[in-house]
Parts: sequence; structure tokens; C-alpha cells
Amino acid sequence: MIDVLLARLHQGHRTQPFPAAEPTLPERFCGRPEIDTARCAEGCSACLQACPTKALSGSGATLRMDLGRCLFCNACQDACASGAIRFTREYRMAVRKREELVADGKTLRLAQAVEGQARRLFGRSLQLRQVSAAGCNACEADTNVLGTPGFDLGRFGIRFVASPRHADGMLITGPVSANMKLALEKTYAAVPSPKLVIAVGACAISGGPYAGHPESMDGAAGIVPVDLFIPGCPPHPYTILDGLLRLLARRD
Repeated sequence: MIDVLLARLHQGHRTQPFPAAEPTLPERFCGRPEIDTARCAEGCSACLQACPTKALSGSGATLRMDLGRCLFCNACQDACASGAIRFTREYRMAVRKREELVADGKTLRLAQAVEGQARRLFGRSLQLRQVSAAGCNACEADTNVLGTPGFDLGRFGIRFVASPRHADGMLITGPVSANMKLALEKTYAAVPSPKLVIAVGACAISGGPYAGHPESMDGAAGIVPVDLFIPGCPPHPYTILDGLLRLLARRD
């Protein structure tokens, strides 16, 4: 016991000060993209051809990027000779509506908080049932890490529970395979109303690289109503945490 206490004293305080202070992100972090349509050469399609998920559309002044389909692979940035596309270090990307994930060079409208009864019920305590609907475990891993001392999700009154009957909502990862469709529907039905649904990662939002496959449902929104979309492949834990806190009116 003495050794354990000495080790804890040596380690010191491990929980990050977020959201009181901005997080320190790794050098390789690839965050929200910016599109400068003024730089985009009309008729150029290099970025569109480089994108593996068809997240880009248009050209010139009409160039658009769907963050719900984007894998943040940087292929479009590397292919763009004019520098019209640039991935920034901005980690805040969660939105309430699917269409708000389509970026066109304008400011992204970040998620607004739930209102009325939902805010009264979930604002200080939110219990989530996590459903991996055929995910690759990348989004699942970055969701699980929120429970470690560094992030300490529980200090915000948010935690994951084992049963949907004990939950206030669902956090879904993965493209929702045909084999997981019924399981997702049953889990949603088992969560008492009112409830929240959160789609985490490109797969859960749009099907990601599996979009259009006959065994993929192309994300969760076609199966259950989604209240929060958190893009990424996978989203950084801070991106997920920021979205959850915004949904609960715990962050401006």
C-alpha cells in the first residue's frame, strides 16, 4: 500500500484541465479542414480523384467537403497543387444536423445544446450504452480512453453502462452492417424515452469506406434518429468530449 501511495504522489495530478484550458494536441493531429475556394482552379479534379470516399464534390467556387464522409487521410490536401484544401489543428467538429457537416469554406456551425426536458434530464447526468455496429475498434478505442484518468469522463456526469435499460441514450460506432441492424434497433427500443443518440466517426455517420456496400446500412441515421454527429476516422477523444459537452450545454 505504501508503494502504491508513493507512486501516486510521484505521478501527480493526471487529469487534463479541459475544458477550462485548451488541450495539447500531438504534432501529427489532423483536424477540421479549411477550403479556400478562391484558390481552387476551376475544372481541376485532382482532389476529387484522390479522395477514397467521395467526400469532395464540385470545383472552384462550388468545392464542398462532407466531413461525415471524410477519413482525414490528407490525400486531397496532398493532391491540391494550389493549396485550396488545408487540414488544421482544430479539434471541434461535432454538429447536431447531418447537413451541417458539409464544409464550403464557411465557419462550421458547432453543436447546439439540447433544450427543454432533455436538458433538465441529461444536463448533469448522462448514461450511455455504446454500440459497436461492425466498427474496426478505432472509434471504440478513442471512446473508451475517455474513461481513463487523463480525461475522466465521469467528472462531467457522463458514463457508459452495460444495459440499454439503464441508459439515457446510445453512442454508436461503425457503419451498421446488415447483421447489426436488428441489434441496433432492439437496443434503441430498449432505451427508455426520452433518449439521445450520438453517431461517432465517419462509418457511423455515412458508412465511411464501406458506403454503398450491400452489407452496410451506410451509418446509423437511416436506422435510428441521431442527435449528435461527431466526424473523424477516428475522432480524437477531445473531439468526442467536446461534442458531448456541447450537447449538454457544458461548453460554449
